[in-house]
Amino acid sequence: MARAGVTAERLTRAAADLADEIGFANVTVSALARLFGVKPAALYAHVRDLRDLRTRVASLALAELADRAASALAGRAGKDALVAFANAYRDYAKEHPGRYAATQAELDSESIDVAAGVRHAEMTRAILRGYDLPEPGQTDAVRMLHSTFHGYVSLETAGGFRRHPREVEASWAGTLDALDAVLRNWPSS
Repeated sequence: MARAGVTAERLTRAAADLADEIGFANVTVSALARLFGVKPAALYAHVRDLRDLRTRVASLALAELADRAASALAGRAGKDALVAFANAYRDYAKEHPGRYAATQAELDSESIDVAAGVRHAEMTRAILRGYDLPEPGQTDAVRMLHSTFHGYVSLETAGGFRRHPREVEASWAGTLDALDAVLRNWPSS
C-alpha cells in the first residue's frame, strides 16, 4: 500500500480503532504500520513516537467523550443531568474500551489536548452546581463521581458482576439513585 493518504489524523483514528479491538496497552507503532501496509519508520513522519501516538488517541477519546456527554446533558439539570452524564460515560466506555482506557492513561499533560479534558471537567462541575455544591466539596464530589463511574464500568466490563443474580442495570440505576441522594445531602465542610 502506498503511503499516500497517511496523515496523523488517520493514524490516530486507526490507532483508536485498534485500541478498541486489541486494547490500548497493545497498540504499537509496528501494529499500526501493519494496518497501513508500511514499515514502522514511515509513520514517524506523522507521529514522534509511541507516546505521541497514545497521547493523540487519548486526546481523540477525551474529545469524543466530551462531545457525547455534552449532547446527553443538553437541557438537563439535577438528577436528570447526573443520570444522562453517567450513562454517556458508561456507554462510551463499553462501546470503546480501548479509547476509554486511553482517557485513563497517565500521559504527558503538555502534549495532550487539554481542552477536551477541561470540557469534561466543566460539565461535571456544571452538574454539581445543580446540587448547589460549593468548593471544596465540589472537588471531592468530582472525584467521587469519577471513581464511582470508572470503578463500576471497569468491574462490569471485566465481568465482575456476572456471578450475581441481580441485573447489572438495576444495580447501575441504584448506584445513580444513591449518588443523587449523596449529592443532595453533601456534608458541609
